[in-house]
Amino acid sequence: MISISGYQLLTPIYETINSLVYRGIREQDKQPVILKVLKEDYPRPSELSRYQQEYQITHSLNLDGVVKAYSLEKYQKTLVIVFEDFGGESLKQLFNDHVGGIYELTLRQFLAIAIKITQSLGKIHAAQIIHKDINPANIVFNRETEQLKIIDFGISTILTRENPTLKNPNVLEGTLAYISPEQTGRMNRYLDYRTDFYSLGATFYQLLTNQLPFETNDPLELVHCHIAKNPVPPHLKIGEDNCPKVVSDIVMKLMAKTAEERYQSAWGIKADLEKCLEQLQYHGAISEFTLGSQDIADKFQIPQKLYGREKEIQTLLAAFERVSSNWSFVSRNNNQKLITNDKRQSQFMLVAGYSGIGKSALVAEIYKPITRQRGYFISGKFDRFQRNIPYSAVVTAFSELVRQLLTENEIKLNQWRTKLELAFGSNGQVIIDVIPELELIVGKQPAVAELGATESQNRFNLVFQNFIKVFAQPDHPLVIFLDDLQWADTATLKLLQLLMTATDCQYHNTASTTISPVAEEKRGLFLIGAYRDNEVNEAHPLMLMVDEIRQSGAIVNQLSLCALELTHVNQLISDTLKCTPERAKPLAELVLSKTGGNPFFLNEFLQSLYTEGLLEFNIHSLSWQWDLNQILLTNFTDNVIELMALKIQKLPTNTQQVLQLAACIGNQFELSTLSIVADKSQRETAELLWQAVAEGLIISLGDSYKLLELDVISEETIEQTRRRGDAETRGIEIPPPISFTPAQPITIEYKFTHDRIQQAAYSLIPEEDKQRLHLQVGEVLLAHTTTNQLEQKIFDIVNQLNLGSPLINSSSRLAVEQAVETDELAQLNLLAGKKAKASAAYKPALQYFQIGIGLLDEEAGSRTHPQPLRGGGQEGNSRGTAGDQGAQEERDKGENTPNLVQASPT
Repeated sequence: MISISGYQLLTPIYETINSLVYRGIREQDKQPVILKVLKEDYPRPSELSRYQQEYQITHSLNLDGVVKAYSLEKYQKTLVIVFEDFGGESLKQLFNDHVGGIYELTLRQFLAIAIKITQSLGKIHAAQIIHKDINPANIVFNRETEQLKIIDFGISTILTRENPTLKNPNVLEGTLAYISPEQTGRMNRYLDYRTDFYSLGATFYQLLTNQLPFETNDPLELVHCHIAKNPVPPHLKIGEDNCPKVVSDIVMKLMAKTAEERYQSAWGIKADLEKCLEQLQYHGAISEFTLGSQDIADKFQIPQKLYGREKEIQTLLAAFERVSSNWSFVSRNNNQKLITNDKRQSQFMLVAGYSGIGKSALVAEIYKPITRQRGYFISGKFDRFQRNIPYSAVVTAFSELVRQLLTENEIKLNQWRTKLELAFGSNGQVIIDVIPELELIVGKQPAVAELGATESQNRFNLVFQNFIKVFAQPDHPLVIFLDDLQWADTATLKLLQLLMTATDCQYHNTASTTISPVAEEKRGLFLIGAYRDNEVNEAHPLMLMVDEIRQSGAIVNQLSLCALELTHVNQLISDTLKCTPERAKPLAELVLSKTGGNPFFLNEFLQSLYTEGLLEFNIHSLSWQWDLNQILLTNFTDNVIELMALKIQKLPTNTQQVLQLAACIGNQFELSTLSIVADKSQRETAELLWQAVAEGLIISLGDSYKLLELDVISEETIEQTRRRGDAETRGIEIPPPISFTPAQPITIEYKFTHDRIQQAAYSLIPEEDKQRLHLQVGEVLLAHTTTNQLEQKIFDIVNQLNLGSPLINSSSRLAVEQAVETDELAQLNLLAGKKAKASAAYKPALQYFQIGIGLLDEEAGSRTHPQPLRGGGQEGNSRGTAGDQGAQEERDKGENTPNLVQASPT
């Protein structure tokens, strides 16, 4: 047994993968305590962060139903949390350690415990905390005193909602047997306090039946059960004598697949449980009654279901089934007929519509079937400021896939490594140049031979096809979703065309270059692209590419999303405000006229009405109230960008400024990059961003942000977040965190929750400042980029500098140490062009070369000595030297473009 200074350890209670838990005595006052020790000698930053979070949130909640946390202390290289010991044991221990193996609760005991759990959970929610891990192991009960307390707030959140990402089930937050469908990240739904109600239902299910709702050891199958299957109702599992149907119905209501179908308040759950206990005590039996009669939904919650998209969802899911199953549908005389499909073909689905119309939300409906088929879903998004970056969205998508694979166990990871090595042959570096993260799986790859343009293009095409084939298989289909295709670079469009049309490309091997064979048929690939059809015409490169794919005979389907009709808007408002469609209709007509039926605008408009106090819950009538005339007099804008800009302008000035800088960087951005550009520490920048996260303007990607979250969530921030809820809460004390320096750099990423929000933040920048800010972003990034990093970051740097290039020689430009000169920017464009060319992105390469040459033409004769290329890029000597190294050569090729771009498929 370990020894901790100041404490006498009495006995171990239990051990988990990460923790050791002991009963002990605090020596200074002989107080009985529980000590929870982080087990690893050298814990990872994520484990330290979880312990800090558990302590800080638990310490802040001075509630009867929550265990008290006394202190967080260092022990060697790890942490110890000291809790109160009220003599309880977890419900999991109670069942596992009971003599005879099973501890059976009587119905009366179950109801009494269930009421206590619900009451404690309600208090936690009233304090604006979502627990996210309710299960028997985290509920402690003292059988003698009948005290019950909830523990383990290590993954809890003070946000009113979170947006879970699709992850490998092995690394999901929470206990998988009890996790809600939306917490799996595979439900196309935000996570809010009602996730705890599902876990509560799963806990009740086990307490009643001594069995879990779903019994399987396969993590992915368990996730599929949570999102798509209903458990056997408890009264059918153990009989109505042991579990009356109404009690069973309460459990099943808690475990509804969507949050809207569950109870909406802990008060409503408690009221129904108390009614059951009262009947049992006075009548010896429980008769059926209407559930939820006191389930008052006083929180403003817009349902997350997709209104008016039923046909489009069915079309999308049917297309996926054709890719992933042995069956497909064909249309004959407008009737669908089911036919066998032994040769499953890849498919391309286009989703068209205005910004905010719900394209991404529609595509996310594919999460459920992809889970059932054990497939992979990856996504990438093009950016208006990154149009020249070759394969930008493709790189994002496959980087996401690599991160998923890296969470597999070592056996599976080795299997993937072997498959990839076979697919790559000796040409793995060709793909790693585009997707550097792949090196984490396959390791360093040999350099590839330099080839001519046509041979290089063919090599890239075939290696990429083999790469795709590894993942796009009938037993694990691959869905690739690329958003905002109207901003796609030409190299990506050519690549998509290749994936959908190439079947039997030939390659003439050289002695130093080998390519593994490519199958004649690609199976299990479903490519989905979304674009704004109001921003493209027939001559747009995207439309030309789609026409060529169709002409090749490949399957291309299109869904065009229209604005919501009054019927759909009325139903949404009726569901939101818990009223009849008749009462909601006048408000629905007003909202439709203001928003044009655009779902994003509609939701934001309703949220603004609530924020401004124009939608209020009346505690006397227990209903939502509004005044149409007052809403009309408020004169809300009809422009969604203006509406979002007004929302941003309500944030603190410093937060607005960092959001504007983030909007310059792109839809998705790293905290490290933004903090450099903003000239602030990462911690300070994260604190400013927290305000925007709390308002739902941006979201963090992954869980790395939590490594900084504890230090940036100040007492004031928590209070501001809590004031956004409806419950009155007391002030909380946030003790100073114990700081640890991570052994490795941490990448923390954010993204704007919608294009319109990024656009609104960008619109707040005065026009005369936009070029200056882009130039500033580029110069700061360049100044903080090392020699080894330059090639990897060259596109991001050059694109920013090019946007600000008109100011480089401006007389009004401030003299700064890191200022980029014209000839240096020319050299950087040369480097970007060479990198683009190496990945067979010839048109972007030509554009970079032409920009560089144009800059050299402007600078000709103005300098005697060249400026060195900071960051260690290719050393240029002058325009002539740059020409010797390739710029002039590419200009000559530009005059005879077939030499440079002929290799691209046309």
